[in-house]
Amino acid sequence: MAADEEPSYIDYDTFLDPNFNPRAFANSLVLLTNNANDLPLDLSTPLSRVLFDIQEIDSHIDLVTTRSAVPLLEYTAEQNASSTRVVSELDAHIKSLNDSYRQLEKEVVDKHAEAEEVRVVASRLWETLRLGRSVSRCLQLGRQLEVQHAEISGSSSGAGGSRKDDHRALVRCSHTILSLREILERNKPGEEGFGLEKVDAVRSLREAVIGPIERSLRESSERIIREFNVPATATFAHVEEAKARLVSALVTLYLLSPTSANPDKPDKWSPRLLLQALETYLRTSLQGSTSTLARALAQLPTLERAVADVSAKCQNIIALEIVLDSTKAPVHPLVASTAAGGEQKQQSLLRPLLAHLETGSLASYFWRSLAGSMTTRVQEISNRGGAVARTLKTNRASVGEAIRECVVRGGTLPSALVSAKSKRRNPEDVKWDREIAVMIGSVVNNLGR
Repeated sequence: MAADEEPSYIDYDTFLDPNFNPRAFANSLVLLTNNANDLPLDLSTPLSRVLFDIQEIDSHIDLVTTRSAVPLLEYTAEQNASSTRVVSELDAHIKSLNDSYRQLEKEVVDKHAEAEEVRVVASRLWETLRLGRSVSRCLQLGRQLEVQHAEISGSSSGAGGSRKDDHRALVRCSHTILSLREILERNKPGEEGFGLEKVDAVRSLREAVIGPIERSLRESSERIIREFNVPATATFAHVEEAKARLVSALVTLYLLSPTSANPDKPDKWSPRLLLQALETYLRTSLQGSTSTLARALAQLPTLERAVADVSAKCQNIIALEIVLDSTKAPVHPLVASTAAGGEQKQQSLLRPLLAHLETGSLASYFWRSLAGSMTTRVQEISNRGGAVARTLKTNRASVGEAIRECVVRGGTLPSALVSAKSKRRNPEDVKWDREIAVMIGSVVNNLGR
């Protein structure tokens, strides 16, 4: 122990310093034994120094281990004995933990895995059941739609043979289509229609049944509106039948109008299909009336017949306005919230059309639009000159009177359409002064002098 305490020439502090750098130490040894400008450098001396230090350290280690062999062996034996005792104790605990884990795995993990499989199976069975119910309902509605559509053309036959056409089936078909839309459009997770787009039967139903029948309903309704006509000689029964057919067509187009544009803003929704059909009807009447009057002005002997034809078109438009005004908008199940549904019940089908055309009366709209079209036609006749223009100028007064009679007669409805409930159906109760002035001005005032 005395030899161990003897000072050593080796600087242990230098080697034990955390910032010790072998390269810097080696460089300092070389500079201590050499001149930095000498070439070549003598490395044998610093190398011998390092080797001697290593040999000294090795001798010191050998000396210390030799003298301390017994304490080291005793310490090692104690550590081994302690490790053996710890391991034996830990083995018992580890075995107990393993047994507990195996029991827990058997009672919890395995049963949870089985329960998860059952949960997945039950969930998928429930989804399949829900999807099956939705598909079944869609197919039932599809079959119902086919039967109802057959009733429109009277193709379904009973014991007495083929049945008469039933225009009311248009509305029934429309409600069935809306029921199908309600299912198919509710396609978010958890809703009734979720996943239906992946079912082949539903895709076939949409392509082979719903789509063609919906197009057929639209075409039939548009044709009924396009062919709406109330002759002056029409009987009450004929007028009522025409009104009933028209109402069915109007309600059908109202219900079939797409709702996907603003599903969250029912107040912004408008019956686009209905407005398009009615606007087409008015535009066709205007175009026909414009062409008829223009030809009659070029051939004055035909003016009386042309005036009668134009008056009849105006009468049909007023009759259409009467029907629209007396028909309340049905509640649209895909649009109406509670508030919106109440508003739909209060308004008539005439209101959205008047708002769309930005006018207060269809008859006024007809005469003013016709006057705008006639202005250009009369100017063309006047600018071409010739015998036609001279004849028109000569008969200016009679032409103006004919136009006036045309407007007044256009506001006179067939007696079968006039009812006690109508508030403005008698021509004496309606003043057409503005329309007469506009029409006469569009023709007479553009003839020149």
